[in-house]
Amino acid sequence: MSKLLGALDQGTTSTRFVLMDKSGGIVAKAQREHRQIYPRPGWVEHDAAEIWRNAQAVIAAALAEAKVSARDLSAVGVTNQRETTLLWDAATGAPLHHAIVWMDTRTQAAVDRIAAQGLGELVRANTGLPLATYFSALKLAWLLDEVPGARERTAQGAALFGTIDSWILWNLTGGPNGGRHLIDATNASRTQLMNLETLQWDQELLRIFDIPAACLPKICSSSEVYGECVGALAGVPLAGALGDQHAALLGQACVNVGDAKNTYGTGCFLLMNVGETPRISTKGLLTTLAYQLGDAKPCYALEGSIAIAGALVQWLRDNLGIIKESREIETLARSVPDNGDVYFVPAFSGLFAPRWRGDARGIIAGLTRFSNKGHIARAALEAAAFQTREVLAAMIADAGVEISALKVDGGMAGSDLLMQFQADIIDAPVVRPSQLELTAVGAAYAAGLAVGVYKSLDDIAAHTRESRRFTPHMTPQERARLIASWEKAVERSLGWAI
Repeated sequence: MSKLLGALDQGTTSTRFVLMDKSGGIVAKAQREHRQIYPRPGWVEHDAAEIWRNAQAVIAAALAEAKVSARDLSAVGVTNQRETTLLWDAATGAPLHHAIVWMDTRTQAAVDRIAAQGLGELVRANTGLPLATYFSALKLAWLLDEVPGARERTAQGAALFGTIDSWILWNLTGGPNGGRHLIDATNASRTQLMNLETLQWDQELLRIFDIPAACLPKICSSSEVYGECVGALAGVPLAGALGDQHAALLGQACVNVGDAKNTYGTGCFLLMNVGETPRISTKGLLTTLAYQLGDAKPCYALEGSIAIAGALVQWLRDNLGIIKESREIETLARSVPDNGDVYFVPAFSGLFAPRWRGDARGIIAGLTRFSNKGHIARAALEAAAFQTREVLAAMIADAGVEISALKVDGGMAGSDLLMQFQADIIDAPVVRPSQLELTAVGAAYAAGLAVGVYKSLDDIAAHTRESRRFTPHMTPQERARLIASWEKAVERSLGWAI
């Protein structure tokens, strides 16, 4: 057997380990969910120690399934939920507090305070990101202020900050016994502490957010050998790391200017490659690092982030109980011929791009006695498509580039109903690949590139495969009617939280 590539995919709801051959084919995988912790309305936390235990378990399970060991792997990459923030003890590896998840809104008052100081434009100019609860800097500031002794310990380097990639990289390379304290440039670009042009920590931003530099990881590229793994992967080069959406962009081979992909996961994340020069959005989008591969020039992207997509299906399952398993959502949605004029705005954590309204909250609009759970299920699926349409329209306006097709991936991209509606509502083809879970594939590509399994981006692009293309069939009149009703529902969701 030729050597395999491994990818640890640490997501918002679960952790997976995937073994992949050079062609991009999945040889084995294992997955385990972790708890979602909600201490207060708008607060979302994860137990980072549980995530690391799950990571070790799925690595062992996938190796056992494939009947291989560490010596059968050429390299391992890591991809992760972005912006989620934690502090841990440098000597013991114990987290000082639960990780604060990217969708958590507890820092809204701090966002408002910094905005009132007139610093929003400076922050956006340096980072490409608007002031919002979404990013890591204010989550870290909250931890420093609220966890007893945290500020003093971080200033001394006794406690370490990281996004989840840093936590995983540190543990995979030894943890308290020589673990490497690193962050890849794509994740660093989401902290709101990295200068988007220099790819270094920005001293002015550290001052604004009151962050001690001693706790920060070293910023490195997305594709290089960071060190050797320990444990079940002992001796395997750890050689790739990207935030999940950047990994999906690479996994989709969106390596040319104007290439765009949308990942339907816990949220929806639409990225467009804009090349080697960052473009600051005027339409409510984020400017972010697409990837930096070894010593090559960094590549940038425009991004529109939608907080709730697949998480809405999970909510219908766990909170309302109208389905028992997530895969039942499409069957239930197909039990009705259309949405019955019902619209679901899932603004559980406010609305992200392109509106950035932290005061929005979730609503179901248009209910009548005719409405049933099938209409609610259909409206939940369609919500992801309506939000994607808004983001894509802003992206096309910002980039000045019309897309020829939208590439899609992630669990919800397996829904034919949703993908057809997506093509209809954006009036453009939607292209689904043969492999839906491309975050792990992208991380494996980055690791393989670092150790010579792949020679170039063209080599990676040659392995992408299209499975199905959805073309739009909706009339312009029907499209306009649905969009107008959706926008009416969104207006009703605004101004809810004070």
